[in-house]
Amino acid sequence: IILNCRKVTETTTKMAVPGMFARATTSTLARLRPVLRQPRRWHRLNPTDDELYVRTTISLLEKQNPQDIFINNFSAWGFTIRGDRVMGPVAIVPRTILRWDVAGPEDINKESLALFYICEPKIEIVVLGVGSEHVKLDPNLHKFMRQKGIALEVQDTAHACATFNYLVSEGRVAGAALIPPREVMQLQQ
Repeated sequence: IILNCRKVTETTTKMAVPGMFARATTSTLARLRPVLRQPRRWHRLNPTDDELYVRTTISLLEKQNPQDIFINNFSAWGFTIRGDRVMGPVAIVPRTILRWDVAGPEDINKESLALFYICEPKIEIVVLGVGSEHVKLDPNLHKFMRQKGIALEVQDTAHACATFNYLVSEGRVAGAALIPPREVMQLQQ
């Protein structure tokens, strides 16, 4: 195309009449115009008056991922998780609810937490609910889990359930190890 334009320019410069130069250049470029630019769209669609004010709305039937596990309730006997009742201590890993074989906070050790660092997908944080009262665990256990790349959060069971639900709702890959509290405070209505 560049060579054709140069030829057009050379031929038009040889012409003697000055007005003819302008006409020859424009008519020659007019023939090249379809090659040089995109085709025009002559049929623009404009919205009508009633189309300008219509809003599209979307209703979500499920507000959360059906695979997400949320803790609905807890009692001195166990937990209600996604509508299922689980009696006794429970371990929750992504998409799985397991019975956790510990009797109390004194039974929590490296072996009882092995489930959380061997499973896939890799868990970012494990929330430990240790019963009615907050109990401090061995600092070496925290260090061991940090070496495995997992944060360990120790709380009483009520706060651990809320923390786990919050982490899951944020989309974090979280696990929970929960021991039912011995006493549950009831709210007065």
